[in-house]
Amino acid sequence: MLRRAFRYRFYPTPQQAELLNRTFGCVRYVYNRALAERTRAWYTEQRRVTYAQTSAMLTEWKRDPELAFLHEVSSVPLQQALRHLQAAFTAFWDKRAGYPRFKAKKHGRQSAEFTRSAFRWREGKLTLAKMSEPLDIRWSRPLPEGAEPTTVTVSRDAAGRWFVSILVETLPASPHEVGVDAGLTALVTLSTGEKVTNPRCERRDRDRLARAHRALARKQKGSKNREKARLKVARIHARIVDRRRDLLHQLTTRLVRENQTVVIEDLSVRSMVKNGRLARAISDAAWRELRAMLEYKCRWYGRHLVVVDRWLPSSKTCSACGHLLDTLPLHVRKWTCPSCGATHDRDVNAARNILAAGRAVTACGDGVRPQRSTPSGQSSVKQETQPARVGLPRL
Repeated sequence: MLRRAFRYRFYPTPQQAELLNRTFGCVRYVYNRALAERTRAWYTEQRRVTYAQTSAMLTEWKRDPELAFLHEVSSVPLQQALRHLQAAFTAFWDKRAGYPRFKAKKHGRQSAEFTRSAFRWREGKLTLAKMSEPLDIRWSRPLPEGAEPTTVTVSRDAAGRWFVSILVETLPASPHEVGVDAGLTALVTLSTGEKVTNPRCERRDRDRLARAHRALARKQKGSKNREKARLKVARIHARIVDRRRDLLHQLTTRLVRENQTVVIEDLSVRSMVKNGRLARAISDAAWRELRAMLEYKCRWYGRHLVVVDRWLPSSKTCSACGHLLDTLPLHVRKWTCPSCGATHDRDVNAARNILAAGRAVTACGDGVRPQRSTPSGQSSVKQETQPARVGLPRL
């Protein structure tokens, strides 16, 4: 079982903000004083102070009447500060980081970490120790179904914004697996028969983008109006990127959550975009970003991503009996197998063959099928994106 952190913004009440600010101050005080004690012990006595010894020091500090403010906050963040200091020294001794530094009071990010004993999680609401009300969290995305927080880190950045990072255990193993065929008419087609429509984000704003570029070209260089026009172009591009990325995140997250194994083709997007007729549509589909998201999300959730050979004749092979057609023109979207009589949707059939190839790769013990050198006389592109001899594919 893997763990993953989900970060959200929240808006504390004045009482919660005051308590958290006191907590940040106490955490900073404990961390800095423990660091000072460990530094003094080494330079004056050549003695290393352990985490257990600093924990005992914290107990003594709390007995000092002048440090009564340490009792006003939860003890868990204070103890976690000592653990973080120990981790910083371990990294320093292993030569993975520099010597631990003191925490600043006014500048930079302030944070405090709460473990299970210092917060309450009920019905999707988070309440920290010594608080009577739950945090007003803006749930920009849901936590994994059935996930239970193990650690909560509250932070405030230099701009005064409040964030909570919730560490949860990832999903249990799933019995399902899926093959994914990337395309242009449908962004992806799954071996289950589902097709995800290509939103064509760039095409939807193409006219607006062209007008904005023409307006930018007419502005005098160095003028304020040119800067305004440049900003307008940048905003249109950002709108396109945001819409595309949001769709890809939703799609890849769903695929990874629902399936233990995801099988895709090893597409050479760099070679595909050399096709002048389809380069714009291929770039808009963002297949490379789709694969990148699947790769890191499979690592997050403990899933398997299998990449099969791009030269697999997935469209021309009957997924029912294995019969291989000699040719299959690009304009043919449905075909009937001459051997077994099964009728196939071109993309669904390809996705099922990709899944079958992925199972074979997994059975052989290969995580990812290595790329082959380009066979003579072939271009290293997906068949569906090559210039068609009998007509272009529908976009």
